[in-house]
Amino acid sequence: MKFDKIISSILIILLVVAISATVYIIINPNPGEKFTEFYILGAGDVAGNYPTNLNLNKPGNLTIGIVNHEHATTSYNLITTLNGTTITNENYTLANNETKMINYTFTPTKTGNQTLELMLYKLPNNGTVYRSLLLYVNVI
Repeated sequence: MKFDKIISSILIILLVVAISATVYIIINPNPGEKFTEFYILGAGDVAGNYPTNLNLNKPGNLTIGIVNHEHATTSYNLITTLNGTTITNENYTLANNETKMINYTFTPTKTGNQTLELMLYKLPNNGTVYRSLLLYVNVI
């Protein structure tokens, strides 16, 4: 009889722990991976048709996409350079799951093969690039 009470008590304790754990998991689900999407789109807003062959002093157009999946409002610094010369330096703040589409135009002022670099910093860390993209451009 005493053994039955001990076993019953243990089973009741285990049942309470299991129910408590289940309720905790339902109330506080695992948020998943934290990350930021960073991409460029070419003409027609597709992943392609990039302005890789340009004429001197003629603009190239892109769409830059930033999507916040960091599970919190996040601030970013976007810096673009053409052959190491800074073209733009802009800050954006996005709420969780917010998407920012940026119409971006750049105009090369030299001929030859050039590199357009897009660097995204997740603030307040402006010393380390969080995401980066390169586009190689031939200018005639």
